[in-house]
Amino acid sequence: MSDLADRQDESSEAVETSECAHILVADDEPDLAALIKQKFRRRIRKGELDFLFAADGEEALDHLREHPDIDLVLTDINMPRMDGLTLLAELTQLKREDEVLGAVVVTAYGDMMNIRTAMNQGAFDFLTKPIDLDDLEVTIDKALARVRDEKKAAHARETVGRYLSDEIAETLLAGPEATQLGGERRRVSIMMADLRGFSTLSETLAPEQVLDVLNIHLGTIADVIGEFSGTIDEYLGDGILVLFGAPVEREDHARRAVACAVAMQQAMGGINEQVEAMGLPPLQMGIGINTGDVVVGNIGSEKRMKYGVVGSPVNVTGRIESATVGGQILISAATKAEAGEDIQIRRTMELAAKGFSAPIPLFDVAGIGGDVDLHLPTETRTLQPLPRPLPIRFHILDGKQLGDEAVDADFTALSPTGGCLRTDYPLDPFTDLKLHIPIRDATDRPFGHAYAKVLERAEAGWAIHFTSVPEAVAHSMRGYLDEAASA
Repeated sequence: MSDLADRQDESSEAVETSECAHILVADDEPDLAALIKQKFRRRIRKGELDFLFAADGEEALDHLREHPDIDLVLTDINMPRMDGLTLLAELTQLKREDEVLGAVVVTAYGDMMNIRTAMNQGAFDFLTKPIDLDDLEVTIDKALARVRDEKKAAHARETVGRYLSDEIAETLLAGPEATQLGGERRRVSIMMADLRGFSTLSETLAPEQVLDVLNIHLGTIADVIGEFSGTIDEYLGDGILVLFGAPVEREDHARRAVACAVAMQQAMGGINEQVEAMGLPPLQMGIGINTGDVVVGNIGSEKRMKYGVVGSPVNVTGRIESATVGGQILISAATKAEAGEDIQIRRTMELAAKGFSAPIPLFDVAGIGGDVDLHLPTETRTLQPLPRPLPIRFHILDGKQLGDEAVDADFTALSPTGGCLRTDYPLDPFTDLKLHIPIRDATDRPFGHAYAKVLERAEAGWAIHFTSVPEAVAHSMRGYLDEAASA
């Protein structure tokens, strides 16, 4: 009669709930499985609970490897081959980094030493035999509630971590006080990195392609930054803002920043293998680093805030980064002084920046020695003299604005990455130019556009570095170089 009533009750209920909890029972008593199946028969049939059974710890581990969706383990202590306390220790090793797995000990050995050992190895609760099945059900429900809460917290950390660095996410999730507005004064090193010429390239790509390229680039770079304990504060389109020394204080923040920058430039080779496989031109990245006293903390309002950094050193970092060309790392005097004596410098220069009363000394990094021992490729700027000057015109770029005046100039020498520009117009180092270059064998338009940055004064004019060259212009310049080589 009771079985018929059970079936009638169950037929009127939902067959399956939205989520089924998977429980593994490790116990060598042959009657326990039947008792548990009988006790929880309704919840099993409704799809609320699902049980697996093992006769010892080793069989339990086999089940766990085969069924990674197990939520809770009920284990006896005294079992053949592998006891329950050893099984608990193995669970810690078996769990993946973000996996949540609960455990309850059910045993006749209820002495205090076993209880302490089980709890120290992560058990949620401890039940003694003979088992009170009603008490077991209450304990299972409490343990599963704990597992669900821990899974929600892990999911929250994972979700926040997709938008913030791990260290910022942990800082914000540490407690209510961590989400209060305000900050603290801290000495940090700040890095800004940006792709050169990517805005021009993105104009020729579909939005999906732009996103694919950015994900390839930023995904790889983010991994490198993590290796040096940098904190990604913000993605800035195709650029990135990184902190070293916040939110976690590190005395060697400047050294970490420089080493990370070199490793990031080294990683561009692998990035470009993927980009070129998409039929796109290789990417180039410029990196600027500065060190100084800033305020770090939560910025914004009570309704919307972000972990950020405020202070003039941030602005200086932006100016330094804007002075770089592809493949280059420029650092400030403060960063150089704190990064260590084994920083290798190619050249020293000065940046006359708007809003600054004095020029900013900059140092072009070639590598870092010591225990890090990372180096950039040897720089080559061999220019091919042209048999006759190549007439061009250029505009001055001020930020994103194009100057009205078109200036006449000549290329007297070229290379695939730059050239020597001769002009009567007074230029300054780090000036950005938009070039109008004649296209060889042009059928539709006589000129093509390219972008460049002025590097330094040369004997026959100004040394410039190309920052963005469309393929039509690059093809023409290869023709000019071939012509010069055969002259």
